[in-house]
Amino acid sequence: MLPHSYELPAAVLLVLGGALACFAGYRLFRLVLAIYGLMFGAAIASSMIGPTNTVAIVAAAIAGGIVGALILMFAYFVGIALVGAGLGALVAQVGWNYVRVGDPPLVLIAVLALLGAIGAMVLQRYVIIVATAFAGAWTIIVGALAAAGNRTAARAAASTDVWILYPTTPAPGNRWVPFAWIALGLVGTAVQLGITGKKR
Repeated sequence: MLPHSYELPAAVLLVLGGALACFAGYRLFRLVLAIYGLMFGAAIASSMIGPTNTVAIVAAAIAGGIVGALILMFAYFVGIALVGAGLGALVAQVGWNYVRVGDPPLVLIAVLALLGAIGAMVLQRYVIIVATAFAGAWTIIVGALAAAGNRTAARAAASTDVWILYPTTPAPGNRWVPFAWIALGLVGTAVQLGITGKKR
């Protein structure tokens, strides 16, 4: 969570980082790992601080972001496996939320995360391209909805004057989001395979 006044700048950074990952993720994979490490680290660290202490929330977000970025940057091969595992977990979460309400079974998440990690190590280039394209597409959608003032997120934030990022459910009730995600992810995959992700 971040102070509500930081919502628009954070949303713009999500859109820009998502676009970089979606359309040039393979070419700039280490940078993309750093960006996602920064985002996840900031989200995790800032969520551990009470919503009334703005300075502590921002400081925790910065410190957590730096730690997350360093972890993913220096753990390149582990990062590849984590990207595959994260993609598998994301597919489980999004697919389950589209079919049913609530969280998917832990076994389903674990199996898809394990398959994603194994696939990422065996087919590194293609898995990196697909994972960064679809992760970037999702990040673009989350950031764009936040920048546009998604009402659900705004209502949740209004009560505590903080902006809470919901990366797995950016727009509850909007059935078009998974279709937009798939379409944008496929475009990003095509761009990377055809232009930015070509072997040198």
